[in-house]
Amino acid sequence: MGERSPPPPQKVTGQRDVGAVVHAIGILRYLSTATVPLGVAAIARGTGISVSTCFNILRTLTRARYVSFHEKDKTYALGLAVAELAAGLLGMSHAELIRPELQQLALKYEMIIVLWRVTEDGHIVLIDRAYSPAAVRVEMAVGIRLPMLVGAVGRCVAAALALEKEELRRRFSALRWQSPPSFEDYWADVQQAQESGWSIDSGHLYLGLTTIAALVKDQESRPRFGISGITITAQYDPALSSQLGAELRELAELTGKALFPRPLLNAE
Repeated sequence: MGERSPPPPQKVTGQRDVGAVVHAIGILRYLSTATVPLGVAAIARGTGISVSTCFNILRTLTRARYVSFHEKDKTYALGLAVAELAAGLLGMSHAELIRPELQQLALKYEMIIVLWRVTEDGHIVLIDRAYSPAAVRVEMAVGIRLPMLVGAVGRCVAAALALEKEELRRRFSALRWQSPPSFEDYWADVQQAQESGWSIDSGHLYLGLTTIAALVKDQESRPRFGISGITITAQYDPALSSQLGAELRELAELTGKALFPRPLLNAE
């Protein structure tokens, strides 16, 4: 099998990724999701890297202890150095791990970016936020608690739950908004959220505020966190909605994969 080209960087930076580094990262990520040690051929198939390149990278990673080699069956698994590298993250909360990404978006879009936890009792609770110190902004206090189906995050939650229309209508009737949308508009927004991976609320949950959100889901596609950008509608450029929505969706997907990895089954 021919060697695949390294994937392009997600953002335009004017620099090219180093192919060997991209392949090494791909191998480590693949091994991190494997439930058993894997041979070179299985790793090469799973990552799309040629067997020879895969073998050379695995030897280098083994010498650096990022990968351990099992001599008996000629298989590889993650090594001790991975645990050493991750030691600084142990004990950190999910919010602490995600905060740097929130801060980058807050500075880029000059708005408050907030992280919500979806609770077992049907609510979302604001657990962290980041903002640009140079921008006029909305203030949202940590600990705010809302029904999980309201606002932009709520539309994403409804999309993930895939409720029947009449069941969603029943739940919608109990929600409180400052300027309630019609159920048909809300239902259309939920359908759109299923397709695009993000949603928007403009002046319905809170008058004068626009919110764009995406959802972090676990390995079983259950809603776990919401990430939303909140700004004053009058100072917001609607043309940025799709761009911000796509970035929030990308961050939510990356966060879901990092916090709730999906184990590989029958990898060999």
